[in-house]
Amino acid sequence: MTAETNKGPVLGMRHVQALLIFLNITTVFIGRLNVGVSVVAMTNAETTNPDFPEYDWTEAEKSYILSSFFWGYILTQFLGGYLCKRFGVKSVMFWGVFGSGVCSALTPLFIEFGEWQAYCGIRVLMGLAQGVVFPCIHQHLAKWSPPEERNRLGALSHTGIECGNVSAMFLSGMIAKSSLGWPGISYVSAGVAFFWCALWFVFAANHPTESRFIGENELLYIESSLKHNESYHATIIPIPWKAIWTSAPFLALLIVRCCENWGLSTLQAEIPSYMNGVLDMDMKSNAFFSALPFLAMWCMSYIYLIVADVLLGKNSVSLTVLRKTYNSIAFWIPAATLVGIGFLDKDQKNFAIALMTISVGVNSAQTIGSVLNTIDLSKNHASILMGIVNTAANFVPIATPLVVGWIVEENSDRSQWQIVFIIASVIFFVGNCIYLVFGTAVTQPWDAEDYLQTQNPELANGPPMQALSFPIDENSKEKMNSKSQ
Repeated sequence: MTAETNKGPVLGMRHVQALLIFLNITTVFIGRLNVGVSVVAMTNAETTNPDFPEYDWTEAEKSYILSSFFWGYILTQFLGGYLCKRFGVKSVMFWGVFGSGVCSALTPLFIEFGEWQAYCGIRVLMGLAQGVVFPCIHQHLAKWSPPEERNRLGALSHTGIECGNVSAMFLSGMIAKSSLGWPGISYVSAGVAFFWCALWFVFAANHPTESRFIGENELLYIESSLKHNESYHATIIPIPWKAIWTSAPFLALLIVRCCENWGLSTLQAEIPSYMNGVLDMDMKSNAFFSALPFLAMWCMSYIYLIVADVLLGKNSVSLTVLRKTYNSIAFWIPAATLVGIGFLDKDQKNFAIALMTISVGVNSAQTIGSVLNTIDLSKNHASILMGIVNTAANFVPIATPLVVGWIVEENSDRSQWQIVFIIASVIFFVGNCIYLVFGTAVTQPWDAEDYLQTQNPELANGPPMQALSFPIDENSKEKMNSKSQ
């Protein structure tokens, strides 16, 4: 049976892996984002459960707590890309999420003994643990997703971002008001992380030939569609660093992801401050309406996925055209709405909320537009590409508030905020233009397993590529032999 006639089961282990990634992203985002509610509950006990300790932290100290996660997060992105190629996605992802869960479980204890300084410290450690996760995710999708299903499985997996945003916001608030109080937020987050680790340990596999649960039909479908040699899973493919760093499509992706983070951090972090200072919205309304954009983002992500599936299924557009079209929607519509928001006054609060919701909701198209592009460019080095991209992109949310603080001297001055929004709009527009010109969804020549050998013929006579530290089990060998027969 050939790859053309064998499409695998409608629901199989590749879908289980996608579900595990969805749950993984949801889990790590809950642990990452619950700090916003936790800090409020710890410094204003009257709004939640007053039976737990209350702390008198300054605004500066709160800001350190809120940002401390990213101090660690940006340090292990690149390392995560290397580790999952060296030791396999399953173990690296497991220990990353497990470490994040341990940090959550220890958070109340740290706060009790060291207050905000200890809170920052444990958040840095959580960031270090979670930093390895997303490079692993892209490598896992590359090895489990047949090319014609990669867009669907990748987009479905990444809807965990929106699910995690909404869950962190609503669940954390409910827990803080319950008998568990603010410590319960950390304990529940830890429990969710440990539960996911158990699921991952049982059902995950580094690649299809290693899975204990996959059927022969699905194994043949996935492995034949990826078109690699039988020793592929037992080798570490050398990384073509020079080719990567001189690749125009990769550099375009790197730029567009940094631009996305600038625009999104403006939408998510700065617009609430604008609505409070310029539009004079009280904090309760501000907090309530801040949930709407994430709900819109979650709903829109599925609409985008369905439309993309239909277009690709009918061969109406190429994957490159689809990616660029979706990214243009995700960037250019918010670029326009950001400018519009800056011209609203106190009598147009509802219009401002609508524009903010549209901006964030529409922006969810960037998952299909550019997030998954690392796998398009190189399935063999997807984790390395994601590590580089995420390292650079996550410096941006650190810089954005500094620029805003330099421009906005008076929080109620609308003209100063207009400059902030125009800058974000220009970055959105220019970043997408670069992606339109240089971006592509075509696999790059440097993705080839023997690329460095063909570029340097003397390497062809050298020693074989280094074997991975873990062996291929007998079950995997039998499945691969069955495939070859």
